[in-house]
Amino acid sequence: MADIAALILPLFGLIFLGFLTARLTKQPVEALGWLNIFVIYVALPALFFKLVSRTPIEQLTRLDFILANLLTTYGLFALIFAIAIIIRRASIADGTIQGLAGAYGNIGYMGPSIAILALGEEAAVPVAIIFCFENVMHFALAPCLMAVSGGEKRTAGALVLHILRRIFLHPFILATAAGVIAAWLQFSVPQAAERLIDYLAQAAAPCALFAMGVTLALRPLRRIPVELGYIVPAKLILHPILMYFALGLLGDFDPVWIYTAILLAALPTATNVFVLAQHYGHWVERASATILVTTVLSVVTVTALLYAITNGLLPADIYPGR
Repeated sequence: MADIAALILPLFGLIFLGFLTARLTKQPVEALGWLNIFVIYVALPALFFKLVSRTPIEQLTRLDFILANLLTTYGLFALIFAIAIIIRRASIADGTIQGLAGAYGNIGYMGPSIAILALGEEAAVPVAIIFCFENVMHFALAPCLMAVSGGEKRTAGALVLHILRRIFLHPFILATAAGVIAAWLQFSVPQAAERLIDYLAQAAAPCALFAMGVTLALRPLRRIPVELGYIVPAKLILHPILMYFALGLLGDFDPVWIYTAILLAALPTATNVFVLAQHYGHWVERASATILVTTVLSVVTVTALLYAITNGLLPADIYPGR
């Protein structure tokens, strides 16, 4: 258990320090802007490029791994969306945000930190693959459904252009694509540039987690929505379980890749869900509550999952006789 504490405390400790610092200093939300820019545009892209560029190209083209992840995540999105529309009688716009709250995990800020710390640098490649392909879907799905609901005011052409810009100009996706090209060409980064990339990559995890804690502090919980009764267990428990079975059914993967995908599926709701809710003006306060509640409860669920992985209680091959 001491080993698990050594993994968990630095991760959630940094989130707590960000939360505590924001509460004590009472800085406005705008004060977080440059730290977020550093994390999103500089530090995490450097981390993705560094690790992907050093990976054999054949590992970067596992379509079966990509398919298993997308089917799981968007199958869960469809389930939550259907519950919201059919049972809760929510609008399409509210159902979209609920679906994202149940399926869109914090794979950008928490994902690289927890996977690499727990499983080693080998986890960076599946993290980058999952992030890129899931976000491509998120970037396309949200505006399309909002357009159907009437909340997206762009014309069809402008909407397609907006989606393509978000996909192809996102810093994480650009950095991962550059890493894939470097791996394909077997390009060696000059030593001076490599050291700069290393420094930036080392800053990625602590800065991202600290910024996440600050963000949570600036969005206090006012009430617990009824919808959290099905969204929270879906995100923290059902998502990793479905991912585990899907990976076992659809391919033969390295254990590190399997455990990475399960860990990322178990992460709390991404802060981007609140950003989308605020942008479209739907389910805003409840999105904030979902992020806070799933983040707090993930201390328990992620700790339990890491304990199962590190103690051999969760076999990588769920169908050994196949």
